[in-house]
Amino acid sequence: MALLMVGSPVQAQSGGEFFIETKLNFRDSEEAVFPIPFPFPGNFLPPGAERGTVETVDPGEHGEVSRITLSWFQQVNPNLAVRLKLDTIDKYDRNPTSEDTQIDLDEAWLRYGQEPPDDVLPEGTSWYAKLGKFGKFERQDDRNLESYGLLSTAFNRFEDAGLELGAHFGRHFYVRASYMVGNPVFFRDVNTLAGDNGTEDRDPDIRDNPEPELQSGFPIFYDAELEDLDFEEAETGFAVGARFGDEVGDKVVHFMVFGYNRDLRDSVNMTGSFYGGDLDLLDGVVELDASLSGGLPISGRKKSEYGANLWLYLNQFTFFGQYVDQEMAELPRDGYEIEASYSFELPLIGSIGGKPILPWIKPAARYSEIDNDFTGIGSLYPAPTTWWDWKKFDFGLNALLYPGLLMTVEYADNQFLRGGVWEHADEFLVTLSWKWRRSWGDLASE
Repeated sequence: MALLMVGSPVQAQSGGEFFIETKLNFRDSEEAVFPIPFPFPGNFLPPGAERGTVETVDPGEHGEVSRITLSWFQQVNPNLAVRLKLDTIDKYDRNPTSEDTQIDLDEAWLRYGQEPPDDVLPEGTSWYAKLGKFGKFERQDDRNLESYGLLSTAFNRFEDAGLELGAHFGRHFYVRASYMVGNPVFFRDVNTLAGDNGTEDRDPDIRDNPEPELQSGFPIFYDAELEDLDFEEAETGFAVGARFGDEVGDKVVHFMVFGYNRDLRDSVNMTGSFYGGDLDLLDGVVELDASLSGGLPISGRKKSEYGANLWLYLNQFTFFGQYVDQEMAELPRDGYEIEASYSFELPLIGSIGGKPILPWIKPAARYSEIDNDFTGIGSLYPAPTTWWDWKKFDFGLNALLYPGLLMTVEYADNQFLRGGVWEHADEFLVTLSWKWRRSWGDLASE
């Protein structure tokens, strides 16, 4: 969330901070069920079912704790910084939802040099090197809603691991390059819960006619959480960008073009699922029957994506836009995502301990879409949702109830093109985020 994000200020000489953040959620997921043509053997289906379906992961109203985060950042000196960030529970990132790990080392990196945030101009010519696990350089790190758009889900939701280098030429232009593991290709639902695919309670070898508690959802292909540190098929990336603005950072325009390339691995072991990632996933379920090959029109193992970003910061108004064009094993798709928000400062209505109650609100809206320029064969591949076209409209309101206590109320209008008809699987979400923070040194007054 933009207004709870923690960064490393360019001007900091030394100091650090530690915080704990807890997220409580109320979720209301619309129930939707659609039949699919894949010929599942009879013992794969729930009792009485005659054909397979895709359906909402966990429909209805639910209260849950989605995440508890612990984060530590230390600016050792003007050029050396380190960060560790640990997520527990992590319900909305887990895939499969029921069986993936509940403890995730989200970030762990060491950086030498100056890496200014997206909304800040650098002081001048500089360079940096960052080693460890961290977010991709084109990722929107100041999202204004708890949910994700289609592009931010598919291409850069999760951190990668490796080495990133960057150089700034004067105050406006820069280049970046990376050598990373490469996040494995897997599939998940685009709403809050990823869904259960390939879990033990769906395995007919363990139990005939399984009745899983959580469903598959409506999954799309996406770059999933790292499962290992195997650099055998490493991903290389680059970015070129420019930013312009005033000295205080109230008005900043930032533009970037970027690209990534790697070879897909034969298979990646995905924690909690008997499905493998990368080519193993794209090949489908040929292990059931060799005649089920060819469900997707794949060829080779090349994976590449190229795109462009635009950030605008104009006082209380922010805008983010991203376009991505991807091919993986010659399956083409592209899409775009835009998000806008505006912060309103409110008159003082009261205070507790000298701190204001409800000092601001921030409405935000996001639109995203993905066009899949390929079509699979539904009788050979069990996830036809992966080649449907998608569009998603998210809108909501942030309200800082009290410093450290943020409430976000949002609605996701999630649509997919099935058989020439736009269908829905919408979701309402309320998030209450509480953050306890302690800082020291130059960051003590931040």
